[in-house]
Amino acid sequence: MAAAKSDLPQGTLDLLILKAVAVEPVHGYAIAQRLEQVSRGVVQVPEGSLYPALHRLENRGFLAADWKKTETGREAKFYRLTRKGRKQLETEAASWQRLIEAVGLILGVADGGAQ
Repeated sequence: MAAAKSDLPQGTLDLLILKAVAVEPVHGYAIAQRLEQVSRGVVQVPEGSLYPALHRLENRGFLAADWKKTETGREAKFYRLTRKGRKQLETEAASWQRLIEAVGLILGVADGGAQ
């Protein structure tokens, strides 16, 4: 059974891109593939969202990019995390972790109170 596609909350895409790029330099299409694969198909990022986000992150200094050949021999922009980007990733990931824990607490209370 395929996982249902899920819309990302505002601001989530930047965090996911930073995390995907933190592993190694990678081109845009591979970022989208990695996010879809790791999320078991739940996170599907259309080009119309991915590339503007990549440009925004590059303009903010969180990503740097170089043109290189892909495994298929095509030229593509490979993105890598900058020092500033790594700090941003740590900050955003910690913020998301706090939110996940808080929502978990709220859902736990709601489940307990529904009896």
